[in-house]
Amino acid sequence: MPVVRPFRALRYRRDAVADLGAVVSPPYDVISPDLQRRLLARDPRNVVRLDLPEADPGEQPDERYRRAARTLAAWRSDGTLHKDPRLALYAYEQSYVVPGTTTERVQRGFFGRLRLEPFGAASGVLPHERTLSAPKEDRYRLLRATGVNTSPVVGLYPDPGGVASRILTDVARTAPESEVEDDDGVIHRLWVVPDDGAPDGLAAQLAETASRGPITLADGHHRYETALRYRNERRMSRSCEEDPAFDYLLMLFLSTGESLTVLPTHRVVCGLDEGALMDRAGDLFDVQRAGREDLQTRFAPVVGGGRGRFGLWTRNGGAILDARPEAFGALLPNGGDAVRSLDVTLLGVALDRLLGIDEGEVTSGDRVAYTKSASEAMDWVERRDGGADAAFLLEPTPVDAVIAVAAEGDVMPQKSTYFYPKPLTGLVINPHEW
Repeated sequence: MPVVRPFRALRYRRDAVADLGAVVSPPYDVISPDLQRRLLARDPRNVVRLDLPEADPGEQPDERYRRAARTLAAWRSDGTLHKDPRLALYAYEQSYVVPGTTTERVQRGFFGRLRLEPFGAASGVLPHERTLSAPKEDRYRLLRATGVNTSPVVGLYPDPGGVASRILTDVARTAPESEVEDDDGVIHRLWVVPDDGAPDGLAAQLAETASRGPITLADGHHRYETALRYRNERRMSRSCEEDPAFDYLLMLFLSTGESLTVLPTHRVVCGLDEGALMDRAGDLFDVQRAGREDLQTRFAPVVGGGRGRFGLWTRNGGAILDARPEAFGALLPNGGDAVRSLDVTLLGVALDRLLGIDEGEVTSGDRVAYTKSASEAMDWVERRDGGADAAFLLEPTPVDAVIAVAAEGDVMPQKSTYFYPKPLTGLVINPHEW
């Protein structure tokens, strides 16, 4: 079973940093080079210097990670960052508008430590994504140099009785410790929930609730696997230490009962005969002609997925494609029912069968590009300057499907999920120390 613990977070001291919004950042893996430069320009103490250190021309490969470690030590020494005096969990709320809609949502969870476990049939931590070696090596070198978790992994836990939800709702009625609005208009609020040692205390109840069942990784698979590697190496040199802090990593715990948002990732394809595509689509789908406005409405990010329904947009118009199960049956890849029934799995089969685009070409990005915006996907097709030939619009992958795939021991195809909004980096940092 999962083990969830409070911790003493490193946080920016408010008397040292007047504007918290100037020093926090999105997670490293959604930061473009341009955004990285803008974050550094906002404040020289922006956490991006720790989480995504720049490489200077001509320096040794590991120097940027060592520089991040020196920066961290300096900020702890000069009081920019301070370590909370008491163990705590950290309640967290994000208020936002679902992109591309007017739908408002509030998402609540809490930051804590999760004890690391290898993946496997008996594990209490379940993945749903494949990982790549290069990002893992980058995160490993940073973790080895700094000894802290800067960006949290996101995990989903069941809360059938609503215990955690009620606690977090009550906490959110009080004044937050900090509040920040990010560049996307998401409002982030943080509360400290001290661990008073009582078994019926709020922190203890939150930790116990999240520890009852398996935790499904929603975001941060590379960071999780990196932390496992780091833990195993530390154990070899410090095998006598009891319950070491490096056995844990920083996680944002979200209940599956929350109104979680998974954005769809639309596929934009080039190098095909769009006329032949429309003619052959009937081999696998029931095809209904549709205009651009209809497609944008039907494939808004709040529409539930998992129905085998897709939008198709070409320079010759568009269509709604409804998968015929009997046409796909013999073409589906190996795996459990959950992964075989995913919309992204069905579309992968269709791209291969109808267009000759196999999984390797999808992964390499040579013929397939991705966007979260249905409007942008169709704009690419309509450009006359060598843009894409067709856009395939998807509905969001349901959260229940993510959990089902992980429970069956499978992993999803690339670009299956994009949980939104992302937690801010820099609100809490987990040092590998007690």
